Amino acid sequence: MIPNRLRRALPFLDWFQGYTPSAFRADLNAGLTVALVLIPQSMAYAQLAGLPPYYGLYAALLPPVVAALFGSSRRLATGPVAVVSIMTAAALEPLATAGSQAYITAAILLAFLVGTFQLLLGLFRLGLVVNLLSHPVIVGFTNGAALIIASSQFPKLLGIQVEQAPHYLQTIQRMAEAARTFIHWPSLGLGLLAMAIMILVKRISPRLPAVLIAVIITTLAGLLTGFEQTKNVSLSAIDNTELPVLVERLQRSLTHVDQAARAKRGLARRPSVTARKDKKLCARCHPRRELDATARPWPPSPSRPVPRENVLELHFMAGVLDEYISEERELAARLRQRIRSLRLVAVQEPGRGILYQSLEQAPRRSGITSPVWRIRVPAEGLDPQHLELIAGGLVIGDIPRGLPAFGLPRFDGRLLPRLLVPAMVITLLGFMEAISVAKAIAAQTGRRLDANQELIGQGLANIVGAMSASYPVSGSFSRSAVNFQAGAQTGLASLITSLTVLATLYFFTPLLYHLPQPVLAAIIIMAVTGLFNIRDIRHAWKVQPADGLIAVITFCATLLFAPHLDRGILLGVLLSVAVFFYRHARPVIAELSLWKDGHFRSARRLHLRTCPYIVVLRFDGPLFFANISYLEQAVLAKTRNRPQLRLIHFKCNGINEVDASGECALRLLVDRLHAAGYQVTFSGLKLQIMDIFRRSGLLEIIGTENIFPTLAQAMTDIWPRVHAPGLEKTCPLKTVLSRDESVVAWDKGREGKER
Repeated sequence: MIPNRLRRALPFLDWFQGYTPSAFRADLNAGLTVALVLIPQSMAYAQLAGLPPYYGLYAALLPPVVAALFGSSRRLATGPVAVVSIMTAAALEPLATAGSQAYITAAILLAFLVGTFQLLLGLFRLGLVVNLLSHPVIVGFTNGAALIIASSQFPKLLGIQVEQAPHYLQTIQRMAEAARTFIHWPSLGLGLLAMAIMILVKRISPRLPAVLIAVIITTLAGLLTGFEQTKNVSLSAIDNTELPVLVERLQRSLTHVDQAARAKRGLARRPSVTARKDKKLCARCHPRRELDATARPWPPSPSRPVPRENVLELHFMAGVLDEYISEERELAARLRQRIRSLRLVAVQEPGRGILYQSLEQAPRRSGITSPVWRIRVPAEGLDPQHLELIAGGLVIGDIPRGLPAFGLPRFDGRLLPRLLVPAMVITLLGFMEAISVAKAIAAQTGRRLDANQELIGQGLANIVGAMSASYPVSGSFSRSAVNFQAGAQTGLASLITSLTVLATLYFFTPLLYHLPQPVLAAIIIMAVTGLFNIRDIRHAWKVQPADGLIAVITFCATLLFAPHLDRGILLGVLLSVAVFFYRHARPVIAELSLWKDGHFRSARRLHLRTCPYIVVLRFDGPLFFANISYLEQAVLAKTRNRPQLRLIHFKCNGINEVDASGECALRLLVDRLHAAGYQVTFSGLKLQIMDIFRRSGLLEIIGTENIFPTLAQAMTDIWPRVHAPGLEKTCPLKTVLSRDESVVAWDKGREGKER
């Protein structure tokens, strides 16, 4: 018998209780099936995150098995997912060039931070913190992110190269302009073929690995049709007077960006001292010499960092460097786009061999050979001795064989503060995705799901993944569904998935070389189509129009702020919190009257007559500092409009909490009503509220004779206090009358009372 404490710490020990050979066969089949989907998907998602494709395989190596070992769900498939990948790219793009070593280092560090946050939340049993992301916010963001993810794959699908603009809509505009001229039809054809295969296979049999089948067929098709056409040439082999100038200006601009960035890092490394302290230190070392701010070099360089006179000057210099870096990056983007727009053809020149000239000049010459070539311009710049010309589509290319380097990520003190907020957002968003699919599967299997244990599993998966060159991962909707449909019984299926990825890294990476990039784009587009969910937005609108509006605003903000996707989420969270406080600051305060079913209902909602002598108010919600004035205004409005009012009764069944401000304001309200000659009574007070009233002394002010368990008992006692005998048949608190009968009865009752 496994102790409960050990079972909670090591959930995988439960896998083998009653484990049978048939269960192992089911896990083996499920693990292999998920691996066949995961391998191409992980490479596609890595590119979506701005990383080389093989980093997706690293993210699919250890995280799936670690999450299965320490999570509470037996069928949750963990690994790279679309939303977390696009969030990773959005967080890292302002910090480094996509695909560069600095970018990769930041992605691994981000995974470690996400795992640490998730692990801490799980250990401290704070799984409820994910409720900060309300359902309308998640729905709105997911729809917006799905649209951004799908559109970000269009350049690969169309075989074009597009510079990332500061805003999402500008990138779409650049994409449309490039597609009109440079669309590569074979790339589009292979991408559409991959989509058609995946759709067809899923309709025939959902159990078949549709992604793998599409990859195999399209890769073979690309090989047979010569999809990839590349050449490496030197700059001297291209007969174009403009190109050397563009290449030189591009390299100079990238060098300026690197120098300015290093200078900024040099500023950050300066000790935090004031000008007075600097002056004292300098005078101590050189009694006759003081720091001269006018003698410092500009622009600053890491070798000669700027003396720090004061904090304001430091921030000013950092701001200038940021603006300079932004301008140089924009210039580099325009230069890259200009170089990519060149269309070259090979021309046989007598005595000079084959030269590449622009398409506009080449028709005037003889000896032209097809096809049309373009220059591939990576983000890190060009080497004049090794320019890559492409005439066909792009493929994955070389994938390093073997395992990644293991070890802790490199901690950068300047990078950590800029990754904290994105890490927190990815922590919540990634876990929301994981726990949603885990709950859906648990509902079908009847197994208990522990959200805090799942946080621990996801956190350890990201931490261990960061030690093996992984970027942030989460639970996957699509692969978890495949895992469940394939018959997985335990987390052993995830172990088999990881072993399959390991075998791929060691033995099968050469087979992935010719995988077309448009096919990876098609895989992502097909995967995110399931994220579009307009039905939930309509449903939220029907339930609460405010929630539907939050979902729509979050969706629009996600598109508007892209690529800064965290801003869309934060705006949605702020709106949700604002609506929450607005609802609790203005709770429902209903005046009650007797309804025909014998219960007291809202007089306004059902158009019921009310008693002129007694007001019965129902307060729905906690009584705290934000809404006590609202209650006071409602009560005082009743006293102003009811000259015959004698008694105010509060039905308090809906009050679950009272804070100090609420108790103090309620005390003042009761005192004020008593001073004005009104009687005040209460019913339905919960025990915890009675304890607060007793401790604060408010119970003595109200009087125990004015507190009743139920409204019915209260009416029996307080009704005779303010009514003359014989009015039972005419009072709306005692008898239900039609509207016509009520008018006649109240007229007669008023005349009798006046007499």
